[in-house]
Amino acid sequence: MSTPPTPPRPPSRLLRGFSALRVRNYRLYWFGQLVSMTGSWVQATAQALLVLQLTSEPLAVGLVATFQFLPVMLFSLFGGVIADRVPRYRMILSTQVIAMILAIIFGSLVGLGIIQLWQVYLLALLQGFVNALDAPVRQAFAIELVGKEDRSNAVALNSIVFNGSRIIGPAMAGILIGPLGIASMLYMNAASFMAMLIGLLLMDTRLIKNEQRPPQPVLRQLREGLAYTWRTPEVLLVMILMAAIGTFGYNFSVMMPLIGGFVLHTDAVSYGMLGTFLGLGSLAAALANAYMRTFTPQRMIVSAMAFSLLLGALSRTTQLPLALGLLFALGFAGISFTTAANTTIQLRVPDHLRGRVSSLYFTLFAGSTPIGGLLIGGAANVIGVPNTLLLCATLCLLGVGAGTLYQRRTLHLQMAHL
Repeated sequence: MSTPPTPPRPPSRLLRGFSALRVRNYRLYWFGQLVSMTGSWVQATAQALLVLQLTSEPLAVGLVATFQFLPVMLFSLFGGVIADRVPRYRMILSTQVIAMILAIIFGSLVGLGIIQLWQVYLLALLQGFVNALDAPVRQAFAIELVGKEDRSNAVALNSIVFNGSRIIGPAMAGILIGPLGIASMLYMNAASFMAMLIGLLLMDTRLIKNEQRPPQPVLRQLREGLAYTWRTPEVLLVMILMAAIGTFGYNFSVMMPLIGGFVLHTDAVSYGMLGTFLGLGSLAAALANAYMRTFTPQRMIVSAMAFSLLLGALSRTTQLPLALGLLFALGFAGISFTTAANTTIQLRVPDHLRGRVSSLYFTLFAGSTPIGGLLIGGAANVIGVPNTLLLCATLCLLGVGAGTLYQRRTLHLQMAHL
């Protein structure tokens, strides 16, 4: 009589927060993303300093964000439809190659000394088109690499990638821009895409879903995803909160250069520290959330409210040490909110709709940046950077208030039907 196979030992309490990394395909994807996104943050830091060198206008910084995220706002929903129709593995391979080519072109223009502001705008716009297709696919793809029991942990580990790279990237850029120059930072980003591509090519593709669903009219599929969001209270609450926080709170690509250049008057190293402390707080929250198994709507609302209040406090700060402390707390509150929000999406939404609902989430998270970017850049020219940040914090709080009222109304209706 044969002995039954010994079941795998459950991870220790310490390693439980990294349980999704036991899956080889996800592990390759996770480490590839860590390197690639670190390179992206290196480029983002270098790009902001480049724009400030080309022009001292706050509006120019806002316009770069507008061009980069306008395609996300306009086309991410269609990217979600694509994510639910085509093999996601092949789609990610394609978008990563295109993004690498754009980084090489950007670095070459800067290295040759022929870069102009309009070229920065154009490259930001092209990168935005890539992100509009890539982000919904990547979010849906990462969850497919693990079993259902590890999905919430995979979402938290994705937050660690995002925020770990936010620490490493700006810190590396702050240290290396001086001796190596901006062009080298852009080439570094181009090279970082190889880690992602190698990780994808090393995966066991037999274990990856390769569904090609029957083609349907695009607008019908789009309406199906929007209708599901509208009639699902947990998901709609996420979207209400993200509409406010994403538009007016998460415009760090615009806010950070303005805070560093016009409020704190930082040099390259100190500017890198701003992103590092924001990332440290975010990473601390991501690590804490990796050990959590449940995320309640109430915790999501409290985190969003804390983020809004901290942003208001940051708007009144002119001292670097206090700003760094507030940025740490802001990062912690922000990732506590987004982890809870994203986990709700990934666990609540069925597989065949996840790409479309994720694309709506990403549209509100990043695609709303053109609106916020123009508001922040334009308002900063008129009322100054500190008052603009206070205005953004107020608008975030109004969104949190709307989300709270919606949740209470939903609970009241549910109780009335019992």
